[in-house]
Amino acid sequence: MSVGMLDHFNIRTRKLAETVRFYEEILGLTKGDRPEFTFPGAWLYSDGKPVVHLVDISPTSEPQKPDSGVIHHIAFASRDFSGMKQRLESKGFAFRAREVPGGALWQIFVCDPNGVMIELNYDAAAEQG
Repeated sequence: MSVGMLDHFNIRTRKLAETVRFYEEILGLTKGDRPEFTFPGAWLYSDGKPVVHLVDISPTSEPQKPDSGVIHHIAFASRDFSGMKQRLESKGFAFRAREVPGGALWQIFVCDPNGVMIELNYDAAAEQG
């Protein structure tokens, strides 16, 4: 028996358009097909897989949470560390970059419009090759 790999994460937001723009224009995901649920939202894809599910809570009285709650961050295995740093800088997004002690992993941390922290992980050896 195995739980398996993480499939997707879901964000409930009052900032649907802004959040879609962030994941498309900043992280490079693609908005794609989504089942015809009875509530508005969007699915964003990475490499053909819907990894970010957004639910628009604007039509409800549900309050917008200011961050990830008890979840500290969401991480992606990523490529092109320097390209992402340049993209974030050119778009004026605040981010933090670091090398994990030992040097095998480089990371970028950036927050989406809802305050959800996104961690982007880069294999240092592949980035230098």
